[in-house]
Amino acid sequence: SGKALIKGEPDASSFPNGGLRSTFEARGYTYWDCSSPVFVKDNTLFIPTIFISFNGESLDKKAPLLKSLDAISEQATRIVNIFGDKDVKKVDVMIGIEQEYFLVDKEQFMNRKDLLLTGRTLIGSMPTKGQEFEDHYFGAIPSRVDAFMREVDEELWKLGIYAATEHNEAAPGQFEIAPLFTSCNIGVDQNHLVMDILKKIALKHNMVCLLHEKPFAGINGSGKHNNWSLVTDNGQNLFEPGDKPHENVRFLLFTCAVIEAVDKNPELLRMAASGAGNDHRLGANEAPPAIISIFMGNLERLLLQLENGELTPDKPEHSMEKALSNISYLPKDNTDRNRTSPFAFTGNKFEFRMVGSSRSSSTPNFILNTMVAESLDKIANRLESYKLKQDIREAALKICSEIIKKHKRILFSGDGYSQEWLEEAKSRGLSNIPTFVESIEYFVKEDSIELFEKHNVLHRHEMIARADILYEQYAKTMRVEVLTMVDMIDKLVIPAINKEIRDFADGLHALGTNNYYTKKINTLGIAIDDIDQKKTKLLEELNKAWSYTSYKDKGVAFVNGVTKAMEDLRIAVDNVEPIISTKNYPLPSYEEMFFHLEY
Repeated sequence: SGKALIKGEPDASSFPNGGLRSTFEARGYTYWDCSSPVFVKDNTLFIPTIFISFNGESLDKKAPLLKSLDAISEQATRIVNIFGDKDVKKVDVMIGIEQEYFLVDKEQFMNRKDLLLTGRTLIGSMPTKGQEFEDHYFGAIPSRVDAFMREVDEELWKLGIYAATEHNEAAPGQFEIAPLFTSCNIGVDQNHLVMDILKKIALKHNMVCLLHEKPFAGINGSGKHNNWSLVTDNGQNLFEPGDKPHENVRFLLFTCAVIEAVDKNPELLRMAASGAGNDHRLGANEAPPAIISIFMGNLERLLLQLENGELTPDKPEHSMEKALSNISYLPKDNTDRNRTSPFAFTGNKFEFRMVGSSRSSSTPNFILNTMVAESLDKIANRLESYKLKQDIREAALKICSEIIKKHKRILFSGDGYSQEWLEEAKSRGLSNIPTFVESIEYFVKEDSIELFEKHNVLHRHEMIARADILYEQYAKTMRVEVLTMVDMIDKLVIPAINKEIRDFADGLHALGTNNYYTKKINTLGIAIDDIDQKKTKLLEELNKAWSYTSYKDKGVAFVNGVTKAMEDLRIAVDNVEPIISTKNYPLPSYEEMFFHLEY
């Protein structure tokens, strides 16, 4: 019946969000989200819904996203109306989510227990050729992958999802799909579908799609670049600077609101973008560092002028001389791009580059929306205190000046990978949270709770429950990785080393004496001892971490002890892999997984 389509009643205690629901109080409800289109997939009608408990708590990621969209629309509309545009009734968040992923041959995937159970390779040495030639990005798409992409397009078209681009990414075996921009709620739903379809279509082509942030050590990881802007219901992009940004006071004001929001809540953005997998990705290979900063490019000079209230136009950009003999004019954009920036202005939008490829884009968006809504609310309250219309421009510039004076420390357009930036960021007082688990506590600090409660996005007990769930997921993820790593070493790596030793021992026996064989046997014997010692140390650290009662304490213990022990053990295993013959080593190598798709 229609009533059953609008309201469903699933169990609400069998999910990670069951932190709010015990088995003896398990009733939950789904309600049709009419702002996102229904669709038919796999001969089944799918209805986008919110998911709430018997008491009305949000158990999903859609409900807080919708609430955050209402909050930012209300505050942004107030400011647009104050500037005289009374016809605007709503401001929508527009997003475009670039999705990076890896493809590996299915047979190789099934022979890698670490990829199967954790999504990333826990051991594996770099091949003689990796990413160093930087030749994959603009290289031809492998025919096998091209066929996969074409079928992905067809399946997405059936759902009304249109890819603007699909291409090779920087690392071998890595690719990206970027859909057309759309409203935030629909864009988040579409990104979930994109991830699902990438995985299902890959299997049809005898491949597996990897969405983990760092499936392979030593090369680029995968992100989900979240392009974010504000657009009025009559089509005005509030982050469009125009030809004369120094005169576009409304643009400057909205930009300053974002600057204030990010500088006041960097820890929330750090948490929103990450999970256990993103810790392996951030800080190198085109992934931004964990320190939150904002890149404004050429516009940074203009914003810093606001501090003293003196705005002067930039000199007009000249075309690049003699770029091509038959092109007389080659204009420049209003700013360059900075791949090391976590939060970059890219012409008429902000690109949040930290988000991990496996994460739901709902969380970073509802947190970003709420942060900016708070800044816009404070700005709107001040502007409304000015009665005369002619005072608005003066008042807006004054507010911008105050924001820049207080929050200019967050602006940085240089190399985010450099040691100099680490030192400068520290001197500026910017937070540097190296791991995801350390960022979770900021989500439930009193200031954060007050922020989300004020805008009716999440309430205290909902936030505490979500933090508990994040700690639990992190600790369990790490535990599965450790146990999988140990299992692979015991059942695959050490037996492979033993086979290699036996082969050399047979050769030595045949010759009677041989320095080469003797040296190899000794080297492998030392390697086994080293691996065994480091494996024992890892298990000790695991047992120590898992002995804590709370998942928060478990997570902190994993960071402080287990991750280092895993790294040490991996180094020992990866050092021995290159000296074991291919016939004895049972795991598909990085070389096979990187380059098998090319042929």
